[in-house]
Amino acid sequence: MNTRRKILVLLCAITIAFSWGCGKKEEPVSKEPIKIGAFFALSGPAAFIGAPTQLVAEMVVDKINKEGGINGHPLELVIGDTESDPTKAIMVAKRLVENEKVVALIGPTRTGTGMAVKKYLESKQIPTVMTVGGDPVIMEGVHGGKNFGTAKFIFKSPQRSSIAVKKIYLYLQANGYRKVALITASDGFGRDGKRWLTKLAAQYGLEIVADESFEPKDADMTTQLTKIKSTDAQVIVCWTIGPAGSIVAKNVKQLAVKLPLVQCHGLPDPKYIELAGSASEGNVMPSTKLMAADQLPKADPQRQLIADFVHLYNEVYDYDKQFPINAHSGYAWDAIYILANAMKKVGTDPVKLRAAIEQTTDYVGISGIYNITPEDHNGLDTDSMIIVQIEKGQWNLVY
Repeated sequence: MNTRRKILVLLCAITIAFSWGCGKKEEPVSKEPIKIGAFFALSGPAAFIGAPTQLVAEMVVDKINKEGGINGHPLELVIGDTESDPTKAIMVAKRLVENEKVVALIGPTRTGTGMAVKKYLESKQIPTVMTVGGDPVIMEGVHGGKNFGTAKFIFKSPQRSSIAVKKIYLYLQANGYRKVALITASDGFGRDGKRWLTKLAAQYGLEIVADESFEPKDADMTTQLTKIKSTDAQVIVCWTIGPAGSIVAKNVKQLAVKLPLVQCHGLPDPKYIELAGSASEGNVMPSTKLMAADQLPKADPQRQLIADFVHLYNEVYDYDKQFPINAHSGYAWDAIYILANAMKKVGTDPVKLRAAIEQTTDYVGISGIYNITPEDHNGLDTDSMIIVQIEKGQWNLVY
């Protein structure tokens, strides 16, 4: 082989080797997506909560994927609509688990639908972070009531009803109230609130002097409030979500009941002020810190995260134009991050993932600082909540 040919052969070999090397460097890293099911009330009476919850879930997944996903795996949301119906919720959960093969779930929207799917999700060992208000979804056996079952794979991101009740009672105690009238919805969420309001009253030196209830779809509660008006109650505590809360407020004003009205943690929402109108003036309720983000102390460890969330929600994604921020807005953010943080540590094996979620410590979320344990599948305390009062259509931090 002459010198010229040797040089050509050598150059070809170098070219081929270089092209192979470059090919390896330029080949994109492609990892399978991790499927998470997200099922909310996108239609039906609870859609005003479920629809914006889906938007936040998509916003969070987009953020996590832009930051590298879960150890290189992008998250993929698979959406389902429970239609605000427990039976439909079971059907959606089965589709997501059995057909879509999701490795975890977030949602649903209401306590009743959460209870409907609880037994199924436990049987399938699907780690689930619910976005419901009631405690029963994470309580076991006799502690939660008949047929509540176990809660090994079920967690929840919103504060427990018991925590919201404690926050209300701390506020009442600090302001010298002693005699309380209750008016609560007859659904699962209302019964859960009533249970804790009744159970915890004595611990805070409070006496329940009236106990009335109503159907969530009732259009008038004047009969119950007239009975309350005839008692020696010093304050009314109402436990419901949706339009019923604003009807109670309007009826209180209509009957000229001169008692402060305290609503539950499910009602801090501009929609409440819109529906109740002037009857909302002076109403008090426990809330996540989102409703008074600009009033938080500078030293609050959640302040910057909440400010970033508000910026993304209002200014980057423009969600506020359709769904103004309310107390529910951060629940999906926290639910997905709780799952994502655990997945980064142990992957998607359901048993390992469940155990990792139970070890969530000092996670600074939108709704509070989470410290989840095997005994507490929520991990939030009363310091995660504030008390807000409506004054001239604005939310003011008062406790």
